[in-house]
Amino acid sequence: MTITNGPSAEPVHREEADLVAGLKRGDDTAFETLVRQTSAQLLAVARRFATGEEDAQDIVQTAYLNVFRAIERFEGRARLSTWLHRIVVTTALMRLRSDRSRLAESLEPLLPSFRADSHHRERFQDGTTPADVLLERAETGAVVRRCIAQLPPRSRAVLMLRHIEERSTRDVAEALDLTPAAVKTRLHRARQALATLLRQQFAGRVTSAGRDASH
Repeated sequence: MTITNGPSAEPVHREEADLVAGLKRGDDTAFETLVRQTSAQLLAVARRFATGEEDAQDIVQTAYLNVFRAIERFEGRARLSTWLHRIVVTTALMRLRSDRSRLAESLEPLLPSFRADSHHRERFQDGTTPADVLLERAETGAVVRRCIAQLPPRSRAVLMLRHIEERSTRDVAEALDLTPAAVKTRLHRARQALATLLRQQFAGRVTSAGRDASH
């Protein structure tokens, strides 16, 4: 959608159009400008799916190569930043699909477990609170982001695609080469694991607060 109101709208669109034109001409200055203006944002996106900082940087570098190869097909129907975001996410997902053996981390330590008497092993105050409720309780997104970052890459990807990228179950299934049923199962397990991490965060806060109050 083109924004027409406001005095600065037209120059912003003209600047982007000029940048795209330069990219399509193969102008080195345009490529340098693109990297300078977008690398920090794209690296932040890549970190959501990567196994570490080096992996995130590799994702962005590969994404830029894909951008350079595909720029001729960019028709301007979406903002350039939106198009770049999609390419980074797609590049990250392709790496996840190709590294299945290396990324076979288990969620088991973070999933609910029970003793022989059927009582929950965890002793958190809100041990049965669903992840959705815990997410709503978080004062800032920083706590949630830290917890999501602790999930294994595949579980993190499912969670990010459904709840952050807001993609449908079918789209996630196609992106990760899974069946819709498998996506739903992984999403459920990822939510459970996230809930465990959030409870640990909140339990730590309660413990710290109580200790501070006693001094």
